[in-house]
Amino acid sequence: MIITKNALPRRTFLKGVQATLALPLLDAMIPAMTALAKTPAKPVSRLGFVYIPMGCDRARWTPPGEGALGELSPILAPLAPVKEQLTVVTNLRLEQSYPGTHDTSNAGFLSAALAKHTESSDYHLGTTVDQVAAKQMGRDRQLPSLELSMDLNPLAGVCNNGYACVYQNCLSWSSPTTPLPSEAHPRIVFERLFGEGDSADGRRAALRSRASLLDSFSDDIARLKRRVGVTDRVRVDQYLDTVREVERQIQRAEAGAASNPTPDLDRPVGVPAAFADHAKLMFDLQVLAFQADITRVVTFQLARELSNRTYPEIGVADPHHPTSHHGNDPEKLAKIAKINTFHVSLFAQFLEKLKSTPDGDGSLLDNTVYMYGSGMGNSSLHDHENLPILIAGGAACGMRGGRHIQYKDGTPLANLHLTLLDQVGVHLDSFGDSKGKIDDLFEPVPL
Repeated sequence: MIITKNALPRRTFLKGVQATLALPLLDAMIPAMTALAKTPAKPVSRLGFVYIPMGCDRARWTPPGEGALGELSPILAPLAPVKEQLTVVTNLRLEQSYPGTHDTSNAGFLSAALAKHTESSDYHLGTTVDQVAAKQMGRDRQLPSLELSMDLNPLAGVCNNGYACVYQNCLSWSSPTTPLPSEAHPRIVFERLFGEGDSADGRRAALRSRASLLDSFSDDIARLKRRVGVTDRVRVDQYLDTVREVERQIQRAEAGAASNPTPDLDRPVGVPAAFADHAKLMFDLQVLAFQADITRVVTFQLARELSNRTYPEIGVADPHHPTSHHGNDPEKLAKIAKINTFHVSLFAQFLEKLKSTPDGDGSLLDNTVYMYGSGMGNSSLHDHENLPILIAGGAACGMRGGRHIQYKDGTPLANLHLTLLDQVGVHLDSFGDSKGKIDDLFEPVPL
């Protein structure tokens, strides 16, 4: 047997007509007889954030007890399959988001900064934690970061209490005066990941010109599979099947929208009609973006503050925002809990997909840290206390899952941001209004 150090480069692409296709991490990218951690192909850390609006029903969110995460609360029950990589964190606060509004809830979630009270374009916030990470983690990626949402049509002008709508529209800010728009249309996200035209119109035209993105790579795929082993061939097939299935979902959504005589004006043309189908597709795109190492930082606004979306599919026909002003009404609280559980179930399915996707010696979930939560605690009071916050994944980054951690009342959410940055290799002394790192959330990772 001849052992060679030759290996495929980690940044291997298949080149098609006006498109490229990055590959996932393969065994063939690791030189023979070399420890994975000592190669350029070693797995990398990734960081993601999912935002839910208008807080939660705390009684049904908070798990019983503290320490080891035994019984899950009713809202968090869908996360049972990934409980060992889940930490529930309570008593975190957004001090700079007062006076409590929907605008400052959204704006403070990733910035922990004070939003300037203005109705005009002289808005001012702070660089958000995802963009701090992207400046290091994403500097040599195709996309330094990816900003996603579920609502295409952003509000304009003044949204609430004299605050410009930009504070509700944008989770991510690359500087205190530069909000980053998010994208809700799956086709456009897909093109950003895999298209290569000179403009968005060019990329759309290129993709419409063929039945499938993968058709233009058939010869390259065949050559690649002849070069790699059986395990890698299976991994490539699984990845390509995922790409093709996402394409099919987008095409089905576009076909359905084209044949619908009464399109839903609250969603862009070509988006799946059902909220769950749309959310799952946006989560699938995040899996692809991480799997192909196109980006390492993602933010996803699962729903907007002030959203009047209804959820008849789960038995909630009342709009979300008015229902969130529950005034401790048991019926309204039960409906809020149903919405919370529905959102968590979509996140849980995404985490299970990350867990089943190989990445180096582990899975994408092992190498990815996600924070899920809201910038509002009690929606009826518009407060920013005891925020609903989850941390998932990150075993390879030192994440100690399967726990419920209760911190001292009023612990800054920025402490958690600082800790997350530290664990993915972005080292800062402070962030926002942080007063220190959260030492017991992670443990040191052996080098």
